[in-house]
Parts: sequence; structure tokens; C-alpha cells
Amino acid sequence: MIPSHRSWPPEALPLAERLHRQLSIGDRDWHALKHQRSRRAAEQVAAALVQLLAADEPAARAATEGRRSAIALLENAQAWLRAEISDPGCPAHGR
Repeated sequence: MIPSHRSWPPEALPLAERLHRQLSIGDRDWHALKHQRSRRAAEQVAAALVQLLAADEPAARAATEGRRSAIALLENAQAWLRAEISDPGCPAHGR
């Protein structure tokens, strides 16, 4: 099969999803890792890549939902790295 220059390579999305699963902070690790800014940012960057690959067409000239979602996640990742945001706390502890 000849790859199209108008769409993402077919193996890209599964690879991005696998990376996102690896970098996601799960319930068991939440308390130990929630303050690690680089970890939180990496999780957001991987999620942005998944959104872009899943919901964008590279050849589209206009902004797509995938691009808008990816931009929001990348901005959130930057805010974590710049220490502009922090963990809001565990909702279970407020009950």
C-alpha cells in the first residue's frame, strides 16, 4: 500500500495511544505523581498527539476539532511546565 501524503500513517494513532497509556497517571499513582510537572505535561502532550491523529486531516486548511483539542492540551502542558497551574487536589478528600 502506498502511503497517502494527505492523511496520517495508519500505524501512527495506535502508537500514540500506546504512548498516552504509558504516560497517563492512573488512580494508583495519582498521589505519588500528581506534583511532578514534567509527568503531567508529558501526559498532556501525548493526549494532544492522540487528539490530532484521531480527529484531524493533515491536508485540511481550516482548523479542525482535532487541532483545537490538541492546541488546548499543549497549552495546558506548557502551563504545567511553567508552574502556572498546579494540582487542584483530590475530589475524594473534599467529601
